[in-house]
Parts: sequence; structure tokens; C-alpha cells
Amino acid sequence: MVVTWPYPKFIAHRGAGTSAPENTLAAFQLGYDAGFRMFECDAKLSADGVVFLLHDATLDRTTNARGMAHTYKWDQLKELDAGSWHSKEYAGIGLATLEQLAHFCIQRNCQLNIEIKPSPGFDFITGERVAQEARRLWSGQSVPPLLTSFKRESLRGALQSAPELVRGLLMHELASDWREAVGSLQCQVVACHFPIYNHALIEQIRYLGLGSLAYTVNDADTATSLLSIGVDSIVTDNLAYAT
Repeated sequence: MVVTWPYPKFIAHRGAGTSAPENTLAAFQLGYDAGFRMFECDAKLSADGVVFLLHDATLDRTTNARGMAHTYKWDQLKELDAGSWHSKEYAGIGLATLEQLAHFCIQRNCQLNIEIKPSPGFDFITGERVAQEARRLWSGQSVPPLLTSFKRESLRGALQSAPELVRGLLMHELASDWREAVGSLQCQVVACHFPIYNHALIEQIRYLGLGSLAYTVNDADTATSLLSIGVDSIVTDNLAYAT
């Protein structure tokens, strides 16, 4: 149960939305400079078990390499160019590990939403490893990171390895068994695609003692409407929401 919501109202999507190469330290720095104090990132495993930041299952879209990300060891991944695809300004920017981002956030007193984004077939072990790393990296911090995932097995892995961390079930559409799912996975947060939310759903979420998060909201009217019905936090690409 989330007794008091410890996170800011606005969370920068993948560091700085679309304004910098997503999930890189450059993006988180830009988001921080814009005024954000909480970020969202995507985490998966390298071939040798390092937790690093990447949204896609493949490297094709956001790096100068090709193929499934989980087939590369971290020593290979850290040499890749993860910035040129975005713009010349960021050419040569590398991928980041969760450990690097944890140090960034802790040093600046920022919060983090880690989306567990497993490569195909690695749902449970990715949840397990991400939660283990989060517990280790944020040990002693007053506000732990929020772990979310669309993959229930990833949340199950996180629950098994670090039950004390805050977990949230991500849903693009409202699942008919969402109440049972958040109960069995001991989630404290419901994280939904923003059109799902209405007064009735927020009332149900609050009745269950859960927090609510909406993604990905980039216009002011929608953000205002969601906050007015009681959504706790909003993930956004819009850097203007930092101030």
C-alpha cells in the first residue's frame, strides 16, 4: 500500500523525452537541467548479466549496431554509439548501465521509475536481476526506485528477489483481471496508458490503497484533466512540465 505518494507529479520519459537520445546519461542530464527531479528508464540484461538501459529488444533503432541486445556482452555494448541516430550533437554518446544512472540520481537527489523491459524469453530473470541491483544501489536511500513492467513474470521475479521495493503493473489496456494481478504480484502502483483513466477507475485504485501513474502525456489539457481526477504522477516527453 502506498500510504503517502513519494514521487513528483511529472516524470521525464527516458530521461528527456525526445529532446536527447533516450536512456543515455546525456538525456538524464538534459532532463535534470530542465528541472525534472524524477525520470523513467528502460532496463534489460546484457549477455553477461549487466543491467543496462535500452527500450527495444534490438540495437537497430538507437545504436550503430544490429541484432538482439541480449546477445551482446557489456564490454561490447559500452563501445556503441547511442547518440548519432538522434542528432549530430550527441554523436558518440554511449549506452548506460543502471548503476551509472543510480549514481546520477542519488547524487542529485532525484527519483527513478525503472521499467523492467526484458528481452524475449528473459522475463523472470530480468525482473529478478533489476530488483537485486536496485536494492543494492539504493540501499540506505529514503525513497526507493519504482519498478514497473508490462511483463507479469518480470514483476514476479522482482517480488521474489526484493519484495521491499515498490512495484507497479503497466497496462496499455485495462486487463479484466488487473485487481487480481496487482494483488498476486503485491504491486503498490497501477501504471496505465493515459486514456484508460477516469473517475471510476481512480476510485477503485484508491480504494485498494494503490498509487497511480499515467503515460505518456504531452499536452497541458490532458495533464490537467488527469491530475484533477487524482492521478498521482504523469510520465511525459514535454520538458516544459519540469517547471
